[in-house]
Amino acid sequence: MLALLFWLFVLASLYSYFIYPLLLWWRMRGQPAPVYAAAGEAAQAADAGLPRLSLIITAHNEAARIRAKLDNALAVEYPREHLEILVASDCSTDDTDAIVAEYAGQGVKLARADQRLGKEYAQLCAIRVASGDILVFSDVATEIPADALTRLVRYFDDPQVGAVSSEDRFISQAGKVGGEGLYVRYEMWLRRLESGAAGLVGLSGSFFAARRTVCEDWDIQSPSDFNTALNCARQGLRGVTAPDVLGYYRDLKDPAREYQRKVRTVLRGMTGLGRHPEVLNWREYGWFAHQVIGHKLLRWLVPWALAGVFLCNLGLLGHGGFYTLTFWAQLLFYGTALAAHLRPALQAIGPVRIIYFFVQVNVAIAQAGVQYLSGKRMTVWQPSAR
Repeated sequence: MLALLFWLFVLASLYSYFIYPLLLWWRMRGQPAPVYAAAGEAAQAADAGLPRLSLIITAHNEAARIRAKLDNALAVEYPREHLEILVASDCSTDDTDAIVAEYAGQGVKLARADQRLGKEYAQLCAIRVASGDILVFSDVATEIPADALTRLVRYFDDPQVGAVSSEDRFISQAGKVGGEGLYVRYEMWLRRLESGAAGLVGLSGSFFAARRTVCEDWDIQSPSDFNTALNCARQGLRGVTAPDVLGYYRDLKDPAREYQRKVRTVLRGMTGLGRHPEVLNWREYGWFAHQVIGHKLLRWLVPWALAGVFLCNLGLLGHGGFYTLTFWAQLLFYGTALAAHLRPALQAIGPVRIIYFFVQVNVAIAQAGVQYLSGKRMTVWQPSAR
């Protein structure tokens, strides 16, 4: 019985990271890749037919960074007669709103929330006054390349696309562009597979776009990146990733805060799925439900499955050399992560960095799960200092 539990926990540990992507790959094999980017490049020179966009920048007490963000937004290469720039102020108490008012002569508008209920409520206040056919959402910390909106909008030439997600690139405090590590490449590969199947189960919360009709059902207590993907599935549309549409943002100034950011991100995701469990209904949502289960729910269960593997393995010592080998392999794996935590310089070694990151992510998931089960929910938004 203990051996059966051991292998069930092993299967649960592997499914989200390995088996689920392979099933997606198998489902998508032989299907031609979309050519959205090529269509976008071909149409960049023509303004005719471009839809009206509303760029919604969400901010809370961003006086130190809002000027740079607005200058970045005003520099994008998209016809101004087709572009509206709105700042959704989440009841800022510093000079954010006053600085935004300075840009009124350049067409920037302020949409201030009447009460602080979180990021999604501030976005909703901006949605209510936005005039665009396509709504683009961005955080203050994210820098948008000049051609990003022109590239992004052409993905909507496909009537089956309801939302478009950028791909993230990180800028270190030294100014070096990152985001090409093994884990990021894995995640981007997985997102491209999901794009071609039933659509993304989560967009890049710092920079994404959606049709106005997709944003009509806006749940202020669910993360907008998840809720928008869910709304696409409800309407028979797909959220897709855009490999040629990038969003740049800096790493956290204090690396120690990265762990708490991970906890908050997972807790927000759990909050969203907890509010919309109907998305797990295979009959109603089809393959999209399987993607939510594989990418979200089962990944959140991985730390508990790993703990189950370890405890079962401990109980199986003395039942053959195989279980002795797997037990010591786990000790070496977790010991490496602990050593990297105690001596950060070890994280410069590639395999050590991967092990440390994997363990850190799963510890954060476990902590978020405990917080969620204890009744904590993440609704009010506090931007990370970068």
